[in-house]
Amino acid sequence: MSSESTPKDTCFVTIDGRRIEYSRIEGDERAAPVLVMLHEGLGSVSMWGEFPARVARATGCPVVAYSRFGYGRSAPRAAPFAVEYMHAEATEVLPELLRRLGISQPVLYGHSNGASIAIIHAAVTGGVGGLVLAAPHVFVEEKTTHAIAAAKAAFETTDLPRKLARYHADAEHAFRGWNDIWLHPDFRAWNIEQFLPRISCPVLAIQGRDDEYGTTAHLEAIERKVRGPVDLLLLEDCGHAPHRDRPDAVLDALTRFVGRLGAPGADTPRLGASGDAARRSDDR
Repeated sequence: MSSESTPKDTCFVTIDGRRIEYSRIEGDERAAPVLVMLHEGLGSVSMWGEFPARVARATGCPVVAYSRFGYGRSAPRAAPFAVEYMHAEATEVLPELLRRLGISQPVLYGHSNGASIAIIHAAVTGGVGGLVLAAPHVFVEEKTTHAIAAAKAAFETTDLPRKLARYHADAEHAFRGWNDIWLHPDFRAWNIEQFLPRISCPVLAIQGRDDEYGTTAHLEAIERKVRGPVDLLLLEDCGHAPHRDRPDAVLDALTRFVGRLGAPGADTPRLGASGDAARRSDDR
């Protein structure tokens, strides 16, 4: 593996001659699976903040987060975003990254676009121990495109570029790549529901009731079509980023979910906290 340390304890691994930024936090449980975090459409290693460290402490799992090409301090993308850019990440880049880092059967924690990538990867490779899908997208909704159009206006008229520059070496590249493809007319037909029946591992799907980028229709499709056991967690007072808006509730649900993996036949407790709603796969 080709890697180097940085002053912020971030490392780099080289794939296809280009560097990908990643970080790894060790957990306390020797037998725990590695939890790999896949960021949102404008995310990066640094944008997760302290959440990966909190996940490692709460679950005992080693936690790996990485910045996709074009994000954080990873190398720029070799080509512009295409309609199937998440498919390429899930089936080409992520498998090679896991191989380089010596990770097998991880639990994937995907947020937004990262959740979509996790779905495709699990369906195509079958090589995951579990999926945690936070604010996932499985198709395109008008609500989503309206929010992304609003983000474009904010990028062009406010100090959003300066704020994003704290997390990305090239904030313009990161923002335009994500924003342009989601607003492209060809992207309206993007849909990954066909992958859901190919998923048999346990799934925890999380969404805020105030998510400005999507409705609960995505969770409903996941619950209806995934073959494996599915837990849904709907969080009150929560928008598109559950790990930022409701971190304690997310950590509690995640810790229980990880604790049940590898325990066949174990009873599945409800995951909802006070004021939240959860449904179990066996309640359908």
